[in-house]
Amino acid sequence: MTNPHKGRTGLDRIIHAAGYSWAGLKAAYTGESAFRQETWLCVVAAPFAFWLAQSWEQAALLLGSLLLILIVELLNSAVEAVVDRVSFERHELSKRAKDIASAAVLMALVLAAGIWGAALWQHIR
Repeated sequence: MTNPHKGRTGLDRIIHAAGYSWAGLKAAYTGESAFRQETWLCVVAAPFAFWLAQSWEQAALLLGSLLLILIVELLNSAVEAVVDRVSFERHELSKRAKDIASAAVLMALVLAAGIWGAALWQHIR
C-alpha cells in the first residue's frame, strides 16, 4: 500500500515540501497565539544572543535554544490539531497527548532559560 501523495522526487519534491513547510509556519503563526508569542520572543532575543555570547559556540547555543522552543511549539500545535481532528470529546488519552506535548514546550522553555541564564551569569561576572 503506497501513499499516492508521495510520488514526487528530486527538485519537484523539494519545492512542494518547502511550500508545505511555509504553509505550516503561516498556519501556526496565524492560528496559534503561543507560537506568535514565542516567535516574537525569539525575534527580540536573537540580537541579544550576539551581544551576550562570548564565542560562536555560545551564540549557537543561545540561538539554538530559541529555535528549539519554536520547533517544539510547532510539534505541540500539530499534536493538538490531530487530537482535535479526531474528536472534541473529552477523553483521557486526548488529554494525556495534549498535556505531554505541552510539557515538552515547557521543557524547551526551561532549557532555553537555563542556557540564557548561564550565559548572562558568565557575561556579568
